[in-house]
Amino acid sequence: MNITDVRIRKLNDEGKMKAIVSVTFDDAFVVHDIKIIEGQNGLFVAMPSRKVSEGDYRDIAHPINSDARNLIQERIFEEYEKAKLEASITE
Repeated sequence: MNITDVRIRKLNDEGKMKAIVSVTFDDAFVVHDIKIIEGQNGLFVAMPSRKVSEGDYRDIAHPINSDARNLIQERIFEEYEKAKLEASITE
């Protein structure tokens, strides 16, 4: 599995949600609405989810092992830092 593109679609300075991201795999499959969230222990990646009848949220798409999660998260954070730097330069 290769991550061929990471797009920061929305960048927020305020609030807990810092960005909305799309990730493309092998130039063939894309996952939209991945969120970068500021939590109590720092930033984390939240996969796209939907609300289920019990009021909880359930992931729609997610990595099935920690190696895949770490790979995705590292690439997302790399692009997030680049986008933040570019945004601060243009201000």
